[in-house]
Amino acid sequence: MTQASEATDLAGAAGWLKDARIIGLVGAAHFVSHVYLIVLPPLFLFIRADYGTSYEGLAFAIAAFNIVSTMLQPPAGFLVDRMAPATLLVSALALGASGLALAALVPSYWALVAGWAIAGVANTIYHPADYAILSDRIRSARISQAFSFHTFFGMLGTAATPAAMLFLADRWGWRGAVLGAAALGYVVALVLVQQRTALGEGIAAARMVRRGSKSTAGWSLLLSAPILRNVLFFILLSGASSGIYGFSIVALGALYGTKLAAANLALTAFLFANAAGVLAGGFVAQRVRRHDRVAIAGFGASGLAILVVALVPLGTTPLVLTLALAGFLNGIILPSRDMIVRAVTPPGAFGTVFGFVSTGFSIAAVIGPLLFGRLMDAHQPRLIFLLVVAFTFLALPLVRQKSAAAPG
Repeated sequence: MTQASEATDLAGAAGWLKDARIIGLVGAAHFVSHVYLIVLPPLFLFIRADYGTSYEGLAFAIAAFNIVSTMLQPPAGFLVDRMAPATLLVSALALGASGLALAALVPSYWALVAGWAIAGVANTIYHPADYAILSDRIRSARISQAFSFHTFFGMLGTAATPAAMLFLADRWGWRGAVLGAAALGYVVALVLVQQRTALGEGIAAARMVRRGSKSTAGWSLLLSAPILRNVLFFILLSGASSGIYGFSIVALGALYGTKLAAANLALTAFLFANAAGVLAGGFVAQRVRRHDRVAIAGFGASGLAILVVALVPLGTTPLVLTLALAGFLNGIILPSRDMIVRAVTPPGAFGTVFGFVSTGFSIAAVIGPLLFGRLMDAHQPRLIFLLVVAFTFLALPLVRQKSAAAPG
């Protein structure tokens, strides 16, 4: 091996380690953000017994989180493109952890609501800051894999939180469980502070790009057809997911008499297969240019698998396998989804655009549970799955656009 080839190999290894370090740091923050999304529901029984409130009252705390997120998400995206994303990400972790700490330490129902509203403010920063850092700091050849690992860490947080919260609550009560989640946010924030140089390099150059292009972060961009299509796609995608996450267990029990343990196992299989699919989707997105075709194929096939669950009574093993397949196919599309958004985003506007399209998640989180809950109250569990399928197929035309090819 020549000295030149050795130098090239060393440079390549150093570049890979640098990218892996950034992806790991941003992924840790995304993990925490997904933990905070799902901390409350596993603790409903404990909190309800403590405060004597209704499920509707507990749902109000989650609604406060999502309403605040919906209202403040677009301004947060603009803010990320005008300040250091790494600094804002650390602030979001600390603020979200403080919201949870308030809810746990102050013995008041309204402190619970206020704490979750504060966490909702923090939630607006995660996606625009994460994607701005990754887009600025990760080389283009590896960006699809960076997006896939970023999403994977979030999915892992979603999958791991319910069991972790129940474990902690069983030993230290619901307040101890929430404080444990808050401590996680503080720890990750401290790690990011120590690694701020790795996350902050290149920010000055990115600002210069933004100053040189006055149109990159304006409302004319956000209200353009490609961006609005992506917002609607995010709403439908998140709405479909909320039906599976929040209501598949009770719907399976009401529809087929599926035992709680079997339904829980099926949902767990969906969640972990979803995370595995995201990693596979990163490699797929790296090798294709038509990301819209990946999204259409994966999401469409996932919808067909859910349709089987809606129409066919399945035993435990077939049910687990079918939902695992649906979760895997759903996960495969997520890196391509992010690449589709990136393809229609001008340089220097990643925070603004990803912040704006992420309002789709918050809108779905407010509307979706109301729709699915009404169906369950009306004793229509089959319609839970059929509505998920409808959301899925309505979303497919939204990603078929010429701009879906990966940027060079």
